[in-house]
Amino acid sequence: MSIKTAIVNGVQTIEIARPEKKNALTRAMYQEMADTLNAANEDNTVRAVLIQGQPAIFTSGNDIEDFMSSPPRDEDAPVFQFMRAMIGCDKPVIAAVNGAAIGIGTTMLLHCDFVYVADDARLAMPFVSLGLVPEFGSSLVVPRLMGQRRAAEKLLLGDPFTGEQAVEYGIANAVLPAGEVVNHARRVAERFNKLAPTAVRESKKLMRRGTEEALLEAIQVEAEIFGARLRSPEAIEAFQAFFQKRQPDFSKF
Repeated sequence: MSIKTAIVNGVQTIEIARPEKKNALTRAMYQEMADTLNAANEDNTVRAVLIQGQPAIFTSGNDIEDFMSSPPRDEDAPVFQFMRAMIGCDKPVIAAVNGAAIGIGTTMLLHCDFVYVADDARLAMPFVSLGLVPEFGSSLVVPRLMGQRRAAEKLLLGDPFTGEQAVEYGIANAVLPAGEVVNHARRVAERFNKLAPTAVRESKKLMRRGTEEALLEAIQVEAEIFGARLRSPEAIEAFQAFFQKRQPDFSKF
């Protein structure tokens, strides 16, 4: 298992700890994160959740080999359990982002309550370049956050963006020196130890009132198209190119 978890001073930490694979996420890792989030949501000793990666990288997204060996086929797949756990968590979720946050590494940030990024952070949602489509409700949330034109740059072209731009677009709260991101995020998480826990949870629910249903619908529609795209000739070419370390050739499609 490459997810480290701990509860310290009221904060449930979820650390993506697979640096030898650029913190790429497997089915087992998604399951561990989903289970931890669900347990934290029910644990009265937990006041907030902190998600972090490694000093050099947050996550490079899905582990392609693991993903292709057993792609998500239904709503019980670990990745969808993780998505529902993130959306259903009533407690504050804080993310500390160092280095690259690719694919779901970026889209999961859309569902955190606080996001702090390092000055070396680089975010990207390159789904189309893999012959796929946006996931985790990003097709709904990203245009709402940054407008249709910028969303097209990030979701259609897959253009990467910096931590400063993430703040400008409303994805992140602040940019910090790389060595300070995790500690700052933890200090924010620990502030909830001094706040009324039920008031915090009910306030978070109110803030998301009217949007959760649309978000879950978007995730479901995206998942159906995403699953079909996984079997498409374009995606097959993209993944073959990935493993062969070459640029995909979409000219024949």
